[in-house]
Amino acid sequence: MSRFIFITGGVVSSLGKGLLAAALGALLQSRGYRVRLRKLDPYINVDPGTMSPYQHGEVYVTEDGAETDLDLGHYERFTGVPARRSDSVTTGRIYSDVIARERHGDYLGATIQVIPHITDAIKAFITNDLDGEDFVLCEIGGTVGDIESLPFLEAIRQLGNELGRERVIYVHVTLVPHLAAAQELKTKPTQHSVKELLSVGIQPDILVCRVDRPLPEGARRKIALFCNVPERAVIPAEDVATIYAVPISYHDQGLDTEVCRHFGLAAGPVALPRWQDIVQRLTKPEGEVTIAVVGKYVGLLDAYKSLSEALVHGGIANTIRVNIEWIDSEVFADPSMLHRLENVSGILVPGGFGERGTEGKLAAARFARERRIPYFGICFGMQMAVVEAARTLANIPGAGSTEFGPCPAPVIGLMTEWMRGNTVELRRADGDLGGTMRLGAYECILKPGSRVREIYGVERISERHRHRFEVNPNYLGTLERCGLLFSGMSVDGLLPEIVEMPGHPWFIGVQFHPELKSRPFDPHHLFRRLRGLICFGACAA
Repeated sequence: MSRFIFITGGVVSSLGKGLLAAALGALLQSRGYRVRLRKLDPYINVDPGTMSPYQHGEVYVTEDGAETDLDLGHYERFTGVPARRSDSVTTGRIYSDVIARERHGDYLGATIQVIPHITDAIKAFITNDLDGEDFVLCEIGGTVGDIESLPFLEAIRQLGNELGRERVIYVHVTLVPHLAAAQELKTKPTQHSVKELLSVGIQPDILVCRVDRPLPEGARRKIALFCNVPERAVIPAEDVATIYAVPISYHDQGLDTEVCRHFGLAAGPVALPRWQDIVQRLTKPEGEVTIAVVGKYVGLLDAYKSLSEALVHGGIANTIRVNIEWIDSEVFADPSMLHRLENVSGILVPGGFGERGTEGKLAAARFARERRIPYFGICFGMQMAVVEAARTLANIPGAGSTEFGPCPAPVIGLMTEWMRGNTVELRRADGDLGGTMRLGAYECILKPGSRVREIYGVERISERHRHRFEVNPNYLGTLERCGLLFSGMSVDGLLPEIVEMPGHPWFIGVQFHPELKSRPFDPHHLFRRLRGLICFGACAA
């Protein structure tokens, strides 16, 4: 019998509901419970796959190929529980499904309304595709009071009545701001936020109050009195040095204890050695390195959230602080600016879409190759390394990518069909953009004797993808004769997955996104070996 924890937010966005859900899931795991985490997003897009990273941050891809909110990355990193397509839903997807059923005649001529049809579809999403988990944590995106989130709030209100309080708990995250002029923490925004939640029929059981300093007992009592919750259920959420200290902080404040108390479960203290060790390694490193990330979305660092966390994980594995220097790739359109890369430990070029900033990424790849600086190219970063080698080493006139239009030598091109298991998947150049990439987990065969084979220690790996364009297999022979080694290929041998440069201290490009499978307690192989750049392997080789 699964118990449901519904997490809502008020006052302002970006209070950390996703981190709360992830940390609480980890705490419940430490007590021996099985957890599942889900995200309900109120925007009308079917998924975030076609949204600008500046609008929504990164798109997190699950094993089964769903394009989801970045909070699912937090869930996986903190709990290690792989997210599925059924763990992420939006208003757009709910309405699309309901309208499709209406067109099919499934509602037998009924008038389709928000209540009960939309709310029933939301409740079905929340309660379906479970496997006996003890707790299902559902984060409601947006802020209480937003018109878009009303159907989701109504649905979780109904579930509270249908399942009973012994199976449902409501956790509300609010802000308690400090006014410098008054030198005081103000509780009124929290009171108004709870009042807004009460207006839709939901009484929160626990209030998590974001503060930038300790919450005085007087303020805690006032919040409890005005918001109708026990004082022990007002949980301060202070800023911490690293997000991986959040589970420890919430446990110290009694969050998981209060959740267990609500459900009548044993709630004694638990040890958190995994998280204590991670925090120890992060706060007391034995050294530090600087890695330049040359990308096109550096104006919003959430666009590279999984990547930055994976670099931190590499530092955890090696007890090294990783300093990231974010550099807009467009600055390297001016070659004189390449001096910014001279003193970094390594250069990483991440994924991206579109032509803007391409020349800067090509310049960064060439700089790393010629100066023998460790280079790691991910997805588009791999493709740019291949194009740079084609132009400079193989002397292929007009080498480029058809992503930016027709070119004389399409070293990177659109693959119109590929295999997923025994199924052929197709795409068209003029087709829809949403959900048409090579998405999710695909297997790859590693060549014996290659650096990546040594790093992974196995012949066959599985990694998550999100891209439309591939290295053109017709150019592999020419490129390998000029010094590249395609050390990882798709199972059918058609699609290059990994390229490396033998003789270089560390020059690896991967078509997939290894950062999506990295965890603080289990860093991805490629990030774990970033020693001394964590040297991107130069010191570990």
